[in-house]
Amino acid sequence: MKNIGIGILFSILWSSASVATKFGVQSAPPLILANVRFFIAGILLLTFSYLFTKNPSYRLPSRNEWLQLALFGFLNTTLYLGLYVYAMKYTAAGIGSLAVSTNPLIIVLLSSWWLKRRPQSEEWLGIVLGMAGIGIATYPLLGDSYTTVEGITILLISMIAVSAASVYYASLKWELPNLLINGWQVFLGGVFLLPATFLFSDFSETRLDSTFWGSVLWLSLAVSIIGLICWFYLLRLDAVKASLWLFLCPLFGFFFAWWLMGEPVTVYTVIGTFFVLAGLYAGQRVKLSQESKA
Repeated sequence: MKNIGIGILFSILWSSASVATKFGVQSAPPLILANVRFFIAGILLLTFSYLFTKNPSYRLPSRNEWLQLALFGFLNTTLYLGLYVYAMKYTAAGIGSLAVSTNPLIIVLLSSWWLKRRPQSEEWLGIVLGMAGIGIATYPLLGDSYTTVEGITILLISMIAVSAASVYYASLKWELPNLLINGWQVFLGGVFLLPATFLFSDFSETRLDSTFWGSVLWLSLAVSIIGLICWFYLLRLDAVKASLWLFLCPLFGFFFAWWLMGEPVTVYTVIGTFFVLAGLYAGQRVKLSQESKA
């Protein structure tokens, strides 16, 4: 029951990120919102790791580890989250949550290229169903102010970036604790994003009101810290089963978007979500069958 509770908590927190971001960009340009979030999350994680843990493994990274953390942070935070936050200004919150759930499908393609392994037919089917699902769910939203083609394009690029980050992360043998890895990659990712923030953001549009700080604190504490702690815990138990909790993210995501943002839930939403869930199941069937035989 404990593991089920943690899995559900992860799904709720992870799917809430798109709605929290939508609220935040009402008060500040996307990149400013992202940078503040990254620095708060990174500083809190690093402060806790170095000041309140006595384990000798909580040390400064080596020279090689700095390079690994920098590349991981650039892919996972600067590119993925920076583009994702920007896309949320032009994309419905529910679509943002639905797109995140396609990460395992894109990871299949990238890992196959990285490992020079041909994807199996079930994995191709999962990718096709997942992309078709996003297209179906998005279609009715393109005619109003909820979603634009520009937003969807940026969102899909961000999904490729985070999938590349996941493949890179899995290809390395990390010796640092997960808290330090997450703290440094978020902080470094924020540093790398600063030039773009200063170049492309209008600081005069920023209102440091309750909406802004509520969004930043939720994204920093609930999503970037608590959500990722839950995710790392689930990964340590079983990486394959952990990915199945992503199946709940579209459901929670559309619920939050409808409840808090007033976004419409139509028959296209239901059919599109069904396609994505079917794609996730098809894409994970190979791993699940291999796991059961092991």
